[in-house]
Amino acid sequence: MATTTKSKPTTSSVRLKQLYNSTYAKELAKELGLKNISQVPKLEKIVLNIGLGRAKDDKRAFEVAQNTLRKITGQQPIETFAKQSIAGFKLREGNKIGLKVTLRDARMYEFMDRLINVVLPRLRDFHGLSPKAFDATGNYSIGLNDQSVFPELTFDETTTTHGLQAIFVIRTESALHSRALLEKFGMPFEKPVKVAAKEGK
Repeated sequence: MATTTKSKPTTSSVRLKQLYNSTYAKELAKELGLKNISQVPKLEKIVLNIGLGRAKDDKRAFEVAQNTLRKITGQQPIETFAKQSIAGFKLREGNKIGLKVTLRDARMYEFMDRLINVVLPRLRDFHGLSPKAFDATGNYSIGLNDQSVFPELTFDETTTTHGLQAIFVIRTESALHSRALLEKFGMPFEKPVKVAAKEGK
């Protein structure tokens, strides 16, 4: 079981939770035409994953990834292991392949707030998130190429780079409902490109 670093929930994390309970849930029910409040989409958890890939046996890479998750979430990450053997990748069942952290409640809302308002604006040439990253059950995934966009990390902690995936696990009836929920929280999705009409048409 993962240990956690105790910290008092910030005002922003409490604010987002209160906004959902007092305002967003009711607005979504009306906008989506839902008669039962239990049908309203709700964020249940955020799972952060770092796959170590070829660096799975590199102690330094493992320590860097572990430090990243600990610093940006305030929780101790847990190790993930291969569920099956893949000869082509020289991977055996039970091999350590990465790290993950699961955020819920106040920590979840706090991380989402920082991701939307601090981290994503720091991405180079950022024009919005892809609306195509929802899975069949309505969960949404964001992939980051390296950890340097997180202000919690020092320069020395980002010299060994690694990717990061954040999965927003949502209780929902469809991906459209999930998107409506994330947009309420301010998730910046790409805007559709307008194609200019050709002259004479």
